[in-house]
Order: sequence, then structure tokens, then C-alpha cells
Amino acid sequence: MEQQEKVEQVPRVDDVLSPASQRSAGLRRVAGPLLSVGMLVLAMWALHLLARHVSYHDIREYVASVSRVRLLLAIVLTTLGFGVMSLYDRFGLESIGRPLPWRRVTLISFISYAFSNAVGMSFLVSGSIRYRFYVQNGLSTAEIAKLVLYCTLSFWLGLLALTGVTLLIVPLPSGLPLSDWRILLATALTAIPLAWVLGGFIRRPIRLWRWRVLLPRPLPALRQVLVGALDWWLAATVMYVLMPDSLHAGFGHFLAIFVIAQIVGLISHVPGGLGVFESLMLAGFHATADKHLAAPILGALAMFRVVYYLMPLCAATMLVLQREARGLRKQALWSPWFTGLLPSFFAGLTLVSGAVLLFSGATRALPDRMAILRDVLPLSVLEVSHFMASVIGMMLLILARGLQRRLDVAYWVTLVLLVAGAVFSLLKGIDYEEASLLALLAMALAPAHRLFYRRASLFGGHYSWGWIVAILAVFGCTTWLVMFSYKHVEYSNNLWWEFSFHEGASRALRSLVGAAAAGLLFALASLIKPRRLRHAPPSEAELERALPLIRHFHSAQAHLALMGDKRLLFDAEGKAFLMYDTAGRSWVTMGDPVGEDEDARRELVWSFMEQCERAGGWPVFYQVSPADLDLYLEVGMSLLKIGEEARVRLEHFNLDGKSKKTLRGTINKLSRDGVRLEIVPAEEVAPLLPRLKQISDAWLADKHAREKRFSLGSFDPRYLVRTPMALVWQGERLLAFANLFLTETREEASLDLMRFVPDGPSGIMDFLFVELMQWAKQHGYRWFNLGMAPLAGLTSRRKSPLWNRFGALVFGRGERFYNFQGLQRYKDKFDPEWEPRYMAVPGGIALPVILANVASLISGGITGVVRR
Repeated sequence: MEQQEKVEQVPRVDDVLSPASQRSAGLRRVAGPLLSVGMLVLAMWALHLLARHVSYHDIREYVASVSRVRLLLAIVLTTLGFGVMSLYDRFGLESIGRPLPWRRVTLISFISYAFSNAVGMSFLVSGSIRYRFYVQNGLSTAEIAKLVLYCTLSFWLGLLALTGVTLLIVPLPSGLPLSDWRILLATALTAIPLAWVLGGFIRRPIRLWRWRVLLPRPLPALRQVLVGALDWWLAATVMYVLMPDSLHAGFGHFLAIFVIAQIVGLISHVPGGLGVFESLMLAGFHATADKHLAAPILGALAMFRVVYYLMPLCAATMLVLQREARGLRKQALWSPWFTGLLPSFFAGLTLVSGAVLLFSGATRALPDRMAILRDVLPLSVLEVSHFMASVIGMMLLILARGLQRRLDVAYWVTLVLLVAGAVFSLLKGIDYEEASLLALLAMALAPAHRLFYRRASLFGGHYSWGWIVAILAVFGCTTWLVMFSYKHVEYSNNLWWEFSFHEGASRALRSLVGAAAAGLLFALASLIKPRRLRHAPPSEAELERALPLIRHFHSAQAHLALMGDKRLLFDAEGKAFLMYDTAGRSWVTMGDPVGEDEDARRELVWSFMEQCERAGGWPVFYQVSPADLDLYLEVGMSLLKIGEEARVRLEHFNLDGKSKKTLRGTINKLSRDGVRLEIVPAEEVAPLLPRLKQISDAWLADKHAREKRFSLGSFDPRYLVRTPMALVWQGERLLAFANLFLTETREEASLDLMRFVPDGPSGIMDFLFVELMQWAKQHGYRWFNLGMAPLAGLTSRRKSPLWNRFGALVFGRGERFYNFQGLQRYKDKFDPEWEPRYMAVPGGIALPVILANVASLISGGITGVVRR
């Protein structure tokens, strides 16, 4: 029982962070989502007050009256708007010197902006979509950051320029709070993009706080502003063609109110400006007291969100699924990478489907359809269907996170609930539109079972604050819709017990409570979990449990787990484990998951990611092999090449040939001088430790070095007695030693800690390596691992990623800190096969801190980073 508890333990944030750091990290994670929730609540309350004279029936009546010509024109303008958005990326790529084919840029831009514009979707997948698309097209992390900065600046500069010019030309309607400050506000807003354009004439860097910024030349800067302004002008035009004829306002007045409402909505941090934008549009046109004007404006706003947000989102989703299906048929190289993106798409669409069911349950059914149901359906079936549709909607919101985590149980439950939701949608009001949406999603999800392979519990996962806010925001909007749709119905306790085809308010209230109960029950079930124990270095029992996995693993480097300085994370069945340690916010694993069971290894990567997310840490997978890169790509990690590992194929190893003349001479000379190799089994190492300690201390003193750790062994008696030892003798004098990593499968042999006496004969290390390789060859081993040469193989070509160029620079000129080139040259004389090694890191600007943390782990502290 005790051993099982240790296997299931998940380190907590308070185990690695100080209380002050813990509170600070927690506040940072909570502050943003709570601010968004607070602003959304205020916005919905303001909208409730402003639209108090408007009924849901009035809004639906206006939507039905909009002509098809207007709707088609709005769709055409939306298409033009997304075409203009593609210019952000196209010109941005030109500005960083990485142009791509315009069709590819247009596709990437459309998919990215369709998801980032959609309400509540930007924090789920849009960032990873843009990043993954451009990484696949050869851009580095730094180049993508520059591109995103260019697009963001274009977006805001265009909005400010359009707002400022509009306010200068068109006076605001009287009565608005900003009408008296129009000229001053317009001048201030226009001055920012104007300064950006004119600043291009200054051809020297401008210092802004701690940064030095070189502004673009005037013409590119002007193009940047004009593209942003055109994008916003087209968005306003889409909204304008959907507005009622009774508005009695020219396009100039409308544009002024539209852009101001958009700016306030963006500043509010509410996704899509939901509620904030609508409230300001109503206030701007003085529609709060005019029922005949407010209802059409709200109807136009609802149609604008459908045309400008929801329809592009659906189109982008279909494009993504089509490309994936085509890639799978052709077995394209990018298909595994792109397949890793699909769970996030399905999660987002499931979230939207849940919201659709909840919103539908909160609003009135169409009278004509209810009349049909009254003749063919018992009332009890209608009531149960309405209630169950809302409960399913809440469950789909919760299951979306499970799909993102690739849970098998989430896949099956979601598939069943989508089909059930489609049936209940037809039975509760012949809502074939939402039934079609659910059925299409179910058909798209059905053949994708292989993407959802994890057998973990649905209740054991961690819900980030972003997910919690998304679920609460959808439920909050559903509550507001119930209040708005049935504001004319006076509340009484009898409403809960009224059942009839006409009592929509009673059904909506019961469904709302049912959805809330489903969410609360899931939350309670998730809280009732086994207590998580505080983690500690691995115990002897855990190391013994890991030993069989280590010995049967194909890579001998798995023996580094025996050092005991890294924590061990086992899968639930004990078929694989990860070794890791923490430095700062970085949670760094050493190598790939150890074990032969592929499902267990894959599950470990996911478990480690969730553990880091729970603790607010950055997951880092250090020194991983090319064979396992798909494990890290599918969880959204970025890959950096950190060097190459040298492996000697033993069946071809010999000392023949001219290139081995010097090495052959060294070995022969030392053999004539009586130098010999002895292999001591692990059981006989302990009595030798005092003599080995003397050699180790003398070696460290001679090299002015300190013990390393994490990816390299150190002189620790508890570690050394667990592995065989290679000893180099001259007569009765011990000259050198090295502990051995030997796999029981005879796939690979290696060594870790190597020390020799400073006054011994030259060539001792050459002798040790050659004799060990010949010994391993005689005992049937296939490979001898010489370890990694850091930063080897990185190129410094003009179009190489920034990391590669930086690494190549350090490799060539960083001999002061580490013997990069000398180490590679030394290993190369044994004719090894070089295989790249990578570090999988999260995308973003945390990379410099992560690199410093990894270096600190290996060097035994930050002071060891700058010492040999």
C-alpha cells in the first residue's frame, strides 16, 4: 500500500516554491481570469438595464425580417475583411525577411484569425495554431514573435488611426460622455499612428525604457497603418449593412460609435467584448428608451456575431479537417504534426456545441414548431428532452477539457452525448439547426478514436483558470438569456411546478438548475481525490523498482536515474517512469520516458505536463532522441536541437587503418608498460571506494572543477555501488576508473563518471575507451555510447533559426566556458555515428530563463554555469 501511494504521488506547487513565490504565482494565474469574469458580469448587468424594454420576441422578429440580399452582402464583406487580415501576415513576413507563398499565408491567416476572433476561443487554440503553422514552415520562435508583434501593432495602429480620423471629420452625437472632448481625443488617437509613420525618417534606434527600437521606413509604416484601418472599416461595414433602416444615422456617425465601442470592448479583456460592445452600441444610438430601435440594433448585433465570428470559425474548422484527411490519405510528412492539433479543435467545437445547447434551452422555442410537437409528442417527452438537452450542454463544456487531454473516456462520453443532444434538440422544439451541428461534430469525431488514447480518469485532470472562466462565462450568459427571454413573466414558486407546451419560462428555469447541478456534481467528484503526498528524492524501494526498467531500456543513459538526485514519476501500472528535477519554474526531465510500453511512455508525458500545469511550472524535456519527438510535438512543445550524441557501432569498430595510427600506437605503448583493464561487478565496488575517492579528489583539484549533476554523474558512494566499475591498473597502482552503464538486452554500453590520476601516463582515457569498446564487442553489445557533444551540428546559415545560429556561435567561440569543439573532436576519432539530441520546451518568451535553469541543474548551481 505504501509503495502504491508513492507511485500515485503528484508533487504540489508548495513543494517547490517558497510561500511568497507560491502566493505571487497564484495571484498572477487568478487575476486575469477573475478580471475577465468581473468585467463580463458588469457588462451583462449593464446590457440588462439598457435593454429592459426589449423582449426576445422583438429581436427574433427583426432577425427574421432581414433580407437575404443584406445577409449575402454582409458575408461578402466579411470575406473581404479576412482577405485584408491576411495582409497582416504577408507584410509581416516580408518585414522579417521570411516571405512565404501567398496561398499558404492566406490559409494560415484565415484559420488563425477565425479562431482568435471567435468569442472565448482565443485562449484555447489560436495561439498554438499560429505558432505550429509557422514553425512547420521553418520560422523560429523569435521570428514568430516578431511576426505576432507586427500584426498586433498593425491591428492597433489601424484602429487608432481610423478612430482618430473619424472623430476629426464626424462629430459625435450629442449627449455622449466623450462628445465634448472629441477634438482632443481625436488628436491624441491620430498622433500615435502619425508618429509611427513619421518616426521612420529617423534612421537610428530610439530608446524606449530598456529597449532600443528601430522604426520601419515611412512607406512600410504607412502601409501597416492603412491595412489595419481598412480591416476595421470593413468590419464596421459588415455591421452597418445589418443595421435597421430606422437608425437615421449616416455611416460616419455609425463608424464613430462602432470604433469607440470596439476599443472599450478590447480594453475590457472580456472575450470578444461580449456585452461591453452591445451596451455601448445601444447607448451610442440613444436606443435605451426606444423599444422600436433597441430591438433591431440588438438583432443586428446578434447577426453580426454570427456572420463575422461564428461562420468563419465553422469554415476554418472544415478547412482544418479537410487538410488533415487529405494528409492522412497521402501519408504526408506533416500529418502526424497536424494530427496533434486536432484534439484542440474537437475540444473547442465541443465547447461551442455545449454553449449552443445551453443557449437554446434558455430561449423560447418557435411557435410553429411547438404547434407541430403538441400534436405528435406527449408533454412529458418534451419536458424531459428540454431538461436533458441543457444538462448535456453543461457536460459537453466539461468534457471539452477531457478531449484536449486526449482521454479515451471523454471521447466515448462526448460521442454518446452529441448523438443524444441531437435527438433531444429535435424532441424539445424541432431545432434541426443545432441537431445538425451536433450530428456533424459526432460524425467528424467518430473516426478519430486513435487520437484519444489516454486511459486516465476524467476526474483526475486539472482545470486551469482559463477553462473554469470559459465554463462560468457560458453559464453566466445562459442565466442572463433566461432572465432576458422571460423578463415579462413574473416570478413565483409555482413556476417550478408548471408543465405545459406554452410554459417556456418553467422549462428554462428547471433546465438552468439541472445544468448547474451537473456542473456542481462534477466539481465535487473532482475534489474527492486521494491526498497528494509531498515529493522527495527517490527511496531505495523506488530505485529498485526502476532498476529492471533501466536495464531493459534500449538507451544506457537511463542509468542516470540511479544517481538519486532526480525524482521519479511512474505510470499507474509501473511499466515506465520519468526522471526529473526542478530549477526555478522549470520542471526538467532527463531524457525520454524509460520503459518498453509505448502507451505507458506516452501517458507519462501527458501526466508530467498536467503536473507542471497544476504547479504553474514550465515543462522541459531535456536531451530527447529523434525517435520520440512525436511524444512532445503532440502535447504542443517546441523543439530545439542542443547537440549530437556519439555512438560507436561495435561490430565495425577496430584499430585498423591510417586514421587510427596514433590511437593504435598509444594503446600498444600502454599495454607494453603493463597497463591493463579490469571490470569489477557492482557487488564488489564498495571496498574500492576509498581508493576511488582519492583519485576523484585529485582529478577535481587538478582540473579546478566541481562536481556536476543531473545529466552527469558525481562521486556519490550510493550511486557508484549500483553499477559495475571499469578500473585501469599499472601493476598494483590504480590509474583510472569509470562506472559502466550496461543494458541487459546488449543493445548499448556506456560509461558515466570518469576520473584518472593527474600524474599518470598520457593516453589513459584513450586506453580506457578502446579497451571498454573491445570488451563490450566481445560480450555481444551492439553500440557503445560516448555521450553528447553539446551544440554540435548546429548551423549558422543566414536562414537558419535564431537558436541554431546562436548555438553555432557559442560552439565556435565559447571555449572559455566549455570545451565544445575539443569534446567533439575527441569523440570523433573513434568514428562514431552522430545522432541529434533535442530539448522540448514550451513556446513563448520564457526560453532564456529555461536555458538558465537547465544549465543551473547540470552545473550544480548557478555559480557552476560559468566555471569549467
